[in-house]
Amino acid sequence: MYAKLETRTFLAMLLGVSLAFILLMKPFFGPIFWAVAIALIFHPVQLLLVLRLGDRPTLNALITLFVCMVIVVIPVLVLGAALIAEGMGIYQKIQAGEIRPGEYIDQVNQSFPAIQAFLAQFDINFADLRDRAVNAFLGGSQFLAKQALGIGQNTFQFFLGLALMVYLAFFLIRDGQTLIELMIRALPLGDERERLLFAKFAEVTRATVKGNLLIAIIQGALGGVIFWILGITGALLWGVVMAIVSLLPAVGAAIVWVPAAIYLAAVGDIVSAIILTAYGVVVIGLADNLLRPVLVGRDTKMPDYLVLLSTLGGIVMFGINGFVMGPLVAALFMAFWGIFIREFGQYHYADPSNPENGPARED
Repeated sequence: MYAKLETRTFLAMLLGVSLAFILLMKPFFGPIFWAVAIALIFHPVQLLLVLRLGDRPTLNALITLFVCMVIVVIPVLVLGAALIAEGMGIYQKIQAGEIRPGEYIDQVNQSFPAIQAFLAQFDINFADLRDRAVNAFLGGSQFLAKQALGIGQNTFQFFLGLALMVYLAFFLIRDGQTLIELMIRALPLGDERERLLFAKFAEVTRATVKGNLLIAIIQGALGGVIFWILGITGALLWGVVMAIVSLLPAVGAAIVWVPAAIYLAAVGDIVSAIILTAYGVVVIGLADNLLRPVLVGRDTKMPDYLVLLSTLGGIVMFGINGFVMGPLVAALFMAFWGIFIREFGQYHYADPSNPENGPARED
């Protein structure tokens, strides 16, 4: 009896200390998560270095981290700085009245009155839709300006998070396998289940980060290039916006280039509108339709609708990190229930179409 009391007390204190530690690490959730993602994504590079240089953990981890910095971190920082500069420029033009989103929408309505008639069939007021679109555009530009101002005011915090991410990534790359084995020994789920769940975690993280980011980069670059060729203002900004919205399956970059094509047609630039439409459907659209099932859906083994819903839910719950966290939670949910059904399901139907068979117990 006393031994059970000791065990329960210890487990309760273990749970309490663990929750306290999680709350302690909560401010650093972003750097920790991306350090884990970097370690998982660049693990093949580390394995290749082990084959070439031998078992030299520290040197291999340093080289792997350097490759990550050159390929990912530095280009993202440069692109982010350019994006903030262009976003601030557009915001200042909006404030000065040089860019008037409402007039652009009115121009489309005047050129294509059928749009308003079509919306009226569904009891959608065009004026309300116009106001919402303008407010969304203004809100987005204000948000970008605030983010730029916030980064400027919190430069130390930003670079502290970046340094923490790189620092943690080094140790996770070097000692990641040892830490996984330690967690497998500590967790009371059964070694086979734990290895399955860790493998699923790594698989989904690699698939969503590599797949979604690669698709986003490709679509954003393709969209930015065609906007620049056609002389559309803010090509870099719109390219980044297309990259962000392309993270959403079944929605994608069309949210940006379709309204742009409609506006070009409304102002009489029919050739540019046709070029943008054809380019968006054939080039940008095919890049998504061909690459996403290969890079994301196949590796996560999740249907497109679940990837879409979990991505949207993840972004709402976790912010920008949610495009990875959402599908990851969904994949772990499916993995846990798969284990439960396989190991604890007691009944099955021999023939679901014939109820006379009744429930049969599994052996």
